[in-house]
Amino acid sequence: MSYRNRTAALASAAALAGSAVLLAAPAAEATVVDVNYQCKTPIGNKSAVSPIDIKSVKSGSGYRLTMSWQKGVSSSPVELGKGAMNPSATIVLGGADSGTVSVSGPANQAAIPANTPIKINDLTGTYTPKKTGKVTFTPGVLTIKALGTTTTCTPSNSPGPALSLDVTAAGGSAGGGQGGADSGGSLPQTGPDDSAIALGTLGGTVLLAGAAGALWVTRRNQVARR
Repeated sequence: MSYRNRTAALASAAALAGSAVLLAAPAAEATVVDVNYQCKTPIGNKSAVSPIDIKSVKSGSGYRLTMSWQKGVSSSPVELGKGAMNPSATIVLGGADSGTVSVSGPANQAAIPANTPIKINDLTGTYTPKKTGKVTFTPGVLTIKALGTTTTCTPSNSPGPALSLDVTAAGGSAGGGQGGADSGGSLPQTGPDDSAIALGTLGGTVLLAGAAGALWVTRRNQVARR
């Protein structure tokens, strides 16, 4: 194969390898789900429906999760002054992993009038994968503490996951394209540049081997002529 044809073949292989890596990149699938909360309050039971979404940002070996409410839930018969209400919640894991992630956030930054739906600030928490694979994240129980009382709101409509991620457990095999060496000990391939470098190195090895072979043949012919 000529040098030009070899170069074209290596470039094509690099492009295909790069495309394969991009197709195999980990996907985060997020959606907004309606959660029908049944709340047990100090003054009786209440219900409210709020659209909720969960977002993630890679952070070290884990993920920073943010849970957001688009509508208020429950209410108070009296005004809640600034800083009087403290929310927290759980996110239920499914798929490859199990358990819950606790999320919390700041107290209300402004007074909440009486008999007004309580708007929950964004709640955040950290998830560190224990298993490798696709993990789902579903809104769980919401807890509101205010004026020495506790209100517990439980989803009653079995909402679907608001987020799914392809994750890799720390120290586990590479799954979903998330770093780390695989079980065979090979190094991860993180992008088209790596593919091009690897293929370029292979091409260089072939060229060097060819040059060495030509040199050996030349030296052999010279010895034979002597």
